[in-house]
Amino acid sequence: MNRRDFIQRTSLLGAAAFLPIRSFALAEKSKYKMGLQLYTIRDAMATNPLATLKAVKAMGYEDFEVYGFDSENGTFYGYKSAEFKSILDDLGLSVSSGHYGFSPYLDMSEDELKRFVDLCIEGAHALNSPYITWPWIAPEQRTMDNFKLMARLLNIIGEQVTASGLGFAYHNHGFEFEDHNGENGYDIILNETDANLVKLQMDMYWVMHASKTTPKELVAKHPGRYVMWHIKDMDKVSRDYTELGNGSINYVDVLPNPKKSGLEYYYLEQGGNFASHSMESVATSAKYFKKYLQKYL
Repeated sequence: MNRRDFIQRTSLLGAAAFLPIRSFALAEKSKYKMGLQLYTIRDAMATNPLATLKAVKAMGYEDFEVYGFDSENGTFYGYKSAEFKSILDDLGLSVSSGHYGFSPYLDMSEDELKRFVDLCIEGAHALNSPYITWPWIAPEQRTMDNFKLMARLLNIIGEQVTASGLGFAYHNHGFEFEDHNGENGYDIILNETDANLVKLQMDMYWVMHASKTTPKELVAKHPGRYVMWHIKDMDKVSRDYTELGNGSINYVDVLPNPKKSGLEYYYLEQGGNFASHSMESVATSAKYFKKYLQKYL
C-alpha cells in the first residue's frame, strides 16, 4: 500500500468515527426480534389466543411481552404455563418479558410478596422468559412514601428474581414524573434501587407525554440500564395512544442509541384509542415500524 492509499483509507476510517450511530445501524441487519406487548390486543387474546398469535406472527411479530398471569393457577390466557410455551414453540414465537401484578403487594407483607414472586418466577421459567417486569401502581398508591416503599420492594424482588437466573425491571408511565414539592417518583426509583438488580423498561410514549425529559437524556444519565423499550405513538390532538406513524412522536429523532441503552428487547404497544380495532392497529403499526424504524435497531 503506498502512502497516498494509506492516507485516504485512514482518513475515511477517522471520519467514520464522527458519523452518527444511525449511519452504522442502517447498514446492519437488526439483531432484535420485532416485539409486541400483548395487552394491546387483549380483546383478541381473550377470545382466541391461538388464532390471534398466528395472525400477529403473519404481521411480522416474533416476540411478546405477556400480561395477566394467573399466579394461583399457573396460567397464561387460560393455558397452563407449559402448554402455552408449547403453543409458542409450535409457532416459532417467544416471550421475553411479562408484566406481573405487583401493585397490590405494596399493601401486603414481605412474606406474601416473596411467595407471589416465586410463582412469577415459576411462570417465567416455564415460558423461558428472561425478564419479569413491575408495570404499574394504582392511582391511590402514587404518594412519595409509597414510591420510597416501592423502591425498597423493587430491590427485594430484584434480588429474588436475579437469584433465580432471571432479570427484573420496572416499567414507567407518566405519573412517576409528576412533581411532589420538588421531588418525583422516578428519581426515587432511579436513585434508591440497585442498578444491578433492578433494570428499567422505558415507555417512550409516557416519557414524551410527561414532557419532563427525553429518552436520550435518560439513557445518557443511566447508560446500560434501559434493557427494554415500549414504542407507541401519541395522538396529535388528544395526546392519547395511536398507531405508529399516525401521531406526533418522531421516533427517528427520539430513539436512543440501543447499545448505550443496554437494549435487549423492545415491544410495540397501543393501549387503546384504536382507529378501528386492535388487530388492525397492530398491523398498521407493524407495517410502519418495518418500513421506517426497524432499520435503526
